[in-house]
Amino acid sequence: MQKKLILDSKQLDITLSRLCQQLIENHSDFKDCVLLGLQPRGIFLAELIHHKLKSLKVNVPLGYLDATFHRDDFRRRDTPAKASETRVPFAIEGKNVVLIDDVLFTGRTVRAALDAMISFGRPAKVELLVLVDRKATRDLPIAADYVGKYVDTHDAQRVLVELEANGNKKNKIWLINKE
Repeated sequence: MQKKLILDSKQLDITLSRLCQQLIENHSDFKDCVLLGLQPRGIFLAELIHHKLKSLKVNVPLGYLDATFHRDDFRRRDTPAKASETRVPFAIEGKNVVLIDDVLFTGRTVRAALDAMISFGRPAKVELLVLVDRKATRDLPIAADYVGKYVDTHDAQRVLVELEANGNKKNKIWLINKE
């Protein structure tokens, strides 16, 4: 198994700052805007974004969304998928929702998240923020509005996001060859 470093801790911090600046440019006062981190790994990125925005004096509600039961492969697995916590302590009716996930791969998780999100109301607009977009691997026509890094990958590779918030020693993003 070969590992290639995509982003180190310093580069990741710069990338997160850029993503926050893009959010500020597009949402300025964040009136009627909310952030939803996708379970399980998108919540750690959402918390980092939320924290950075707070340090820039931007206050925006943050929630967690689990789309496990809305996935199209939910009943196809050998072992049942375990659901994570959904915590949406606000209505999303008429809000601008920014869905946040760590890696955009096939688009199926985002599609499921859109279905799950409707349980909390009909948003005015939905945007997608991802740390890594695997570009050529989409099964569905899903595209991110905010991307930290584009990476060309194939099926024999995966992207590993190691965040301190998830118990790792340093923030690092890796490209791993499975072969």
